[in-house]
Amino acid sequence: MGYDRTIAVFSPDGRLFQVEYAKEAVKRGTTCVGVTFKDGIVLASIKPNTSLMVSSSSEKIFQVDEHIGVVAAGLLADARVLVNQARVRAQVNKITYEEPIDIWGIARLFGDRMQISTLYAGLRPFGVTLLVGGVDKTGMHLIESDPSGMLFEWNAYAIGRGAVLANKILKQRWKKDLQEKDALELAVDVIAKTEKDKKEGSIDLAVVKKDGKFKKIAEDENKKLAK
Repeated sequence: MGYDRTIAVFSPDGRLFQVEYAKEAVKRGTTCVGVTFKDGIVLASIKPNTSLMVSSSSEKIFQVDEHIGVVAAGLLADARVLVNQARVRAQVNKITYEEPIDIWGIARLFGDRMQISTLYAGLRPFGVTLLVGGVDKTGMHLIESDPSGMLFEWNAYAIGRGAVLANKILKQRWKKDLQEKDALELAVDVIAKTEKDKKEGSIDLAVVKKDGKFKKIAEDENKKLAK
């Protein structure tokens, strides 16, 4: 237990248990998917399906800037705080340099902030993993930031409780020349196969295209894709 109480102490075999526990919190979150396609990136997740809850009150896909979206698995309160910081950084960059912030710049902000929480006693790691999707002058990027602060770039990736099965499906079906419709259908199919108790219209979708515009997919279009 002595190695279990604080983030600032390694176990004898070099592990930080609090970081590993934070990753377990991510695994309890609903499945989230990011898929790159020929002209942009699709982000997908599932809305809460509790009967008395207003589903729109629990946001899992966030717009950071016109050209950047984020989907989160794990503790959504942690995600909200990180996204709010990223939104401020994006606007400061635009005012200072008169150009949109690049995707890796936002991803590094997330990674640096999450890594700092693994260094100091009295803090806990953020219990959330983020998939950052966007388009900048260097192209399309889908970047994962996990509770340790590590950053990984993917062509297609899933996080959350259904990630193991979802990533197997993505590995088999993702292609470099996917069209937008195919990418949307793939994301919806992955969510459907990993979230068995989902309700009709509960899948949340957003697209960031090469023109640099973030757009959430309307609910009626979501239902058509799910059929």
